[in-house]
Amino acid sequence: MTVLSVDLAYKCYRDCGIALLRRGDGEIRVEFPSLGLSGSPRPDALAQRLAEIAAELGASCMLLDGPQAWKDGDNGCAHSRCSERALNTPAKTGTPGQVKPANYGPFVAFSIAVFDTLAQLGWPRLEDPRHSQGRAVESFPTAAWRGLGLRTLPAKAKTHPIDLDAAFSSLCARFPLQVARKPDHDELQALVAGLAGLALEEREEAGYWAAGVAPFWKAGMVREGFIVVPRPSGVLGHAARPYP
Repeated sequence: MTVLSVDLAYKCYRDCGIALLRRGDGEIRVEFPSLGLSGSPRPDALAQRLAEIAAELGASCMLLDGPQAWKDGDNGCAHSRCSERALNTPAKTGTPGQVKPANYGPFVAFSIAVFDTLAQLGWPRLEDPRHSQGRAVESFPTAAWRGLGLRTLPAKAKTHPIDLDAAFSSLCARFPLQVARKPDHDELQALVAGLAGLALEEREEAGYWAAGVAPFWKAGMVREGFIVVPRPSGVLGHAARPYP
């Protein structure tokens, strides 16, 4: 099983973290592919490049840390999608054009546009967690750390080298990771979120939580959607390993 996990960024391509996770022979092999883009990020260009990377490296599932759709106004939540309420996300994606806090607005619009373009390129949004192959899946690294019972990684601006080392070591102690090099902040966030993708692809329901409801169309726009985060699972493995 191979999944591609992306920590999205909309201001600069170099802030996008990418992790490729391969499961086999009792190990999880992790690579950090180069995005290979420059200039001001565009949703269509980023989606196209991610689809190319997935095809080149044989990824069967793609995870992205960013909202995939707008809120359904009739979902019973005051300001957010059902998935965001369940996971207590810091940003609340409201009905089209409405985001709390407002400074998240540009990122939310960018992220939804990436999902839209991926769908046009043959990577539709996840509609049923039991069928994740060839799907684009929304992730949330902060909830991934929490779901695994590990200390969350602070925001990049607040993360010191000792924080990064501690977070990476905690993952290496929990999972049989084979990593060529130590990841940076964005890559580590992509890595922890990507563990949910392996559980999805292996249909190990105990290894992930799909928060929220399936995406659907309403008034010409996609609404809601699942956020999938990892949970401790025997399939992924828990044997302690030394720091790579």
